[in-house]
Amino acid sequence: MNIHRWRIVSRNTWCQAVLLSNLASLVPMVSLGAEQSAEPAQQTSFFDFLNASHDYWSLKVIRFADSIDRFFANSTSFEEANESVLQIDLNEVVKQGGDSQITLTTRAYLLLPLAEKRLHLLVEPDPEKVATVAASKDQAVLPTDVEPSGSYAAAVRYQVAEKNIWHFSAGAGIRLRSSLDPFVRARGSVSIPLRKWRLKLEQNVFWFNTIGAGESTKMDIDHLLGIPVLFRATSNVIWLHEKQSLDLSQSLSIIHTINDHNAMLYQVSAIGVSQPEWQVTDYVALARWRRRLHQDWLFMEISPQLHYPEVLGYRLDPLVILRLEMLFGGKRTIAIPVPPIDSSTP
Repeated sequence: MNIHRWRIVSRNTWCQAVLLSNLASLVPMVSLGAEQSAEPAQQTSFFDFLNASHDYWSLKVIRFADSIDRFFANSTSFEEANESVLQIDLNEVVKQGGDSQITLTTRAYLLLPLAEKRLHLLVEPDPEKVATVAASKDQAVLPTDVEPSGSYAAAVRYQVAEKNIWHFSAGAGIRLRSSLDPFVRARGSVSIPLRKWRLKLEQNVFWFNTIGAGESTKMDIDHLLGIPVLFRATSNVIWLHEKQSLDLSQSLSIIHTINDHNAMLYQVSAIGVSQPEWQVTDYVALARWRRRLHQDWLFMEISPQLHYPEVLGYRLDPLVILRLEMLFGGKRTIAIPVPPIDSSTP
């Protein structure tokens, strides 16, 4: 019995000794790790002399491009707003022969007092139409894009972002009409500056009860020609699962900020589809003048456009779009003055 008890005590003593030995062996490793973390991790590079110039021009491109998007009420800047805003647009499309059509559209983006300003209530017209139109508000506008809204939808959206770098949002809603149609969608974007260039990628994934699942990808390539002029190349692709089709658009734009009240956009675009076969459905050349009429909430636009649609055998079909826009809320689409470039800066 004593021999058995002695064996148990010896075994426990041996286990404790091994455990203490292992813990003791970790002490110098932890100390070594602390010493290594205290050492500077940065290493010099031959290209370090380019950092100041890269940061300077990248900041110029980001500030100027963002100020243009806000001034033109770009759809992306509206969605990325983190304040409450109500937008009312009165649109008139004047076609060849004097025919005209007037529409009134309203959308609201309301900040909910939850989740550190990350939760929003969005009220908008025809959300599935917005998701499946290759041309956004700052791109070529087709006559069908300004038709009267068939219905409105209400959605809740959660979003997180790092200013000027990336943005992510996801939410769900219900289309309000005779029958309630649910939908869900998610959106992510990232901005990559490189001296006088900026690459912005945007990805949207959605599902609507009316049209099924789909996805869209948009790429903007911005190049600062010299303040106040920016060049932008925009590629947009939309895929619908049920139709198994692609809608595509490619636009080249020159945007000129004249002053704090006026800006001009000159653009050429090609819009196409993949079904029933690959073809260009419309070529568009347009100019767009936007003016701030009063303070930071009343704007007007005049946009003459030359369309060459496939349905007319690519014959000229001109039109003019007139827009009066009113904004209410904390997020106003005003142009942010950008300081002139100092030629002495690298």
